[in-house]
This record gives sequence, structure tokens and C-alpha cells, in this order.
Amino acid sequence: MRSEQEVNSAIERYAGTVRRLCTVYLKNDADTEDIFQTVFLKYVLCPIAFRDQEHEKAWLIRVTINACKDQLRSFFRSHTVPLEAVAEQAAPDGTRHREVLEAVLSLPRRCRDIVYLHYYEGYTAPEIGRMLGRNVNTVYTLLTRSKKLLREKLGGDGDG
Repeated sequence: MRSEQEVNSAIERYAGTVRRLCTVYLKNDADTEDIFQTVFLKYVLCPIAFRDQEHEKAWLIRVTINACKDQLRSFFRSHTVPLEAVAEQAAPDGTRHREVLEAVLSLPRRCRDIVYLHYYEGYTAPEIGRMLGRNVNTVYTLLTRSKKLLREKLGGDGDG
């Protein structure tokens, strides 16, 4: 682990470079700050003895670029919606929406999670299978059973 003086010195020398790289890749101040902290935390914990400042700078640049790419590839980043898009959506009918949600929440846990992820979060059966560690066919079966249970609870017509 590096000394506080060593870390402060590196931050003074390379903070601008790391921030600029993050901004170019991420185009987002909050993500830039997260990656900035991650990079310098890795620096603190890095056991490498750098040959000189150029070696140190090259290492920091490489770590910054890799961290930015990891952030861009992250599951959560690829499954988000801009706040503006959510604001444009119409609000659901309160009474019917609440009744459906209560019916979904009354399902057995293994069905409830799958129904929620599929219908409320928009994940496909293969994605749900990967997330929950279940076979895709099991997910499809549980979705079918859940729809049947919901039709019975909500008085659906059976045309599903």
C-alpha cells in the first residue's frame, strides 16, 4: 500500500489527466467522479514499484481507460432509461394498477420475481434465467403458470 504523501502527489500530478479521460469516455460528471475514485483507490492498493513518472502515468491512463470501458459495459448502464423518457410516460390507472400489483405480489415468491422482472422491468426469459440462475424453460413455465394464476385472481378472460 502506498503512503499518503505518495498518493497525494500522484493525485496532484495526474488528476487532470484522469478526469479528462473519464469525461471523454463517459460524458457524465457522476460517472467521472466514480471512476476517478476507483482509479486512485487501485493506485493506493497497487503493489507495483514504478520505474519513473512516465511508467506511473502510463499505468494510471491504462487503468482509467479500462475502468471507463468496464463502466460502459456494465449491466446497469445498459439497462437504464433517461429520466426524461420516464417523465413522458403516462401515469397508470391507480385502482386497476394497484389491484394488478397486489395480485402479482401475492404470487409464490419464485413466480413473483419472474413476473416482476418480465412485465415490470422488461427482461426476457433468457435474461431472467441468467440473473436468477434458472433454466430458460423453467422461466417460461413459471411465466405461464403465473399468468394463469393472475387470470384466476383478477378474473381475466383467458385470452392471454
